[in-house]
Amino acid sequence: MTDTLPMAGANIQVNAVGLSKNDYRGNPSTLCQGCGHNSISNQIVSALYEMNISPDSVAKFSGIGCSSKSPTYFLNRSFGFNGLHGRMPSVATGALFGDQNIKGIGVSGDGDTASIGMGQFKHIVRRNVNMVYIVENNGVYGLTKGQFSATAEVGLTLKKQGVNQYLPIDICMEAIASNATLVARSFAGNPKQVKELLKAALAHNGIAVLDIISPCVTFNNQDNAMHSYTWGKDHEAPLHEISFVPAREEIMLEADLQDGEIREVELHDGSTIVLKNLDKDYNPTHRWEALKMLEEAQRENWLITGLIYVEPSKPSLTDTYNLVDTPLNRLSDEDLRPTRESIDRINAMMF
Repeated sequence: MTDTLPMAGANIQVNAVGLSKNDYRGNPSTLCQGCGHNSISNQIVSALYEMNISPDSVAKFSGIGCSSKSPTYFLNRSFGFNGLHGRMPSVATGALFGDQNIKGIGVSGDGDTASIGMGQFKHIVRRNVNMVYIVENNGVYGLTKGQFSATAEVGLTLKKQGVNQYLPIDICMEAIASNATLVARSFAGNPKQVKELLKAALAHNGIAVLDIISPCVTFNNQDNAMHSYTWGKDHEAPLHEISFVPAREEIMLEADLQDGEIREVELHDGSTIVLKNLDKDYNPTHRWEALKMLEEAQRENWLITGLIYVEPSKPSLTDTYNLVDTPLNRLSDEDLRPTRESIDRINAMMF
């Protein structure tokens, strides 16, 4: 429930942690007007505000590209680190291992992740680092005049680049193949879905990969391009209507819904993702079914959106190492230094 606080003659609405929505915003965007990345930044602001997550508890990570400029445009009160091209996962892994109380949000692009950063992406996924990993996917290198990225569809023709000869990399397929524990795809032109998926990702314990088609209005927005607004709106095929229900709220379902129309997925903290299937009874907890669906979507040129796969029971990186409650970066030298007896036991095991 929100309250209102009077300020300068106006009522400012605040959330449960006493912050207004403006407290979650960043600097004004310098990206092109109409860029899908701006819409995603707005939904990150809304999701964190509505979930009552303090910006002080969030760290932002990014690499290089138009997408990696996005963290400037949300959460001015959060720590942020802009890394080398494709190297954001290494920085995020170290930072979040050092302080497991921080919620990590990584923003990358299709070039930053699917090309130079693919190896790093695979390893942060398989380690199940507890963070939200957003790929703002537009099919081109927008920061360097629109060259084809690794996610551009074969046959795509761009005025200054010619014809793309290579089959695309599917970010969601790569994430599932690497054992990601939450994988979703959305479209920047569908802000409601983006926000609900962000909420589910923020509540998830482990890596949450969101592949968001985010049109580049300058270099790749012609009607026949698979990363354009027109193509996305005409070809989007949502798997379900998605709602995120926090643990503190009661879940109410309509009485006239038939069996099989609603599927609930409970996350580790008791919150629930409620999926209302639209065209078919799709189960996002079946890994092979998810891969099969992505193969079919690729073959039929469908833009499948929604929660594609989730495995809430797999331990995150910090769970795997059974870390102490106090973050490693706040432990004293005495706490971190092993005792002589511990070293002797380790040496006895090794030799």
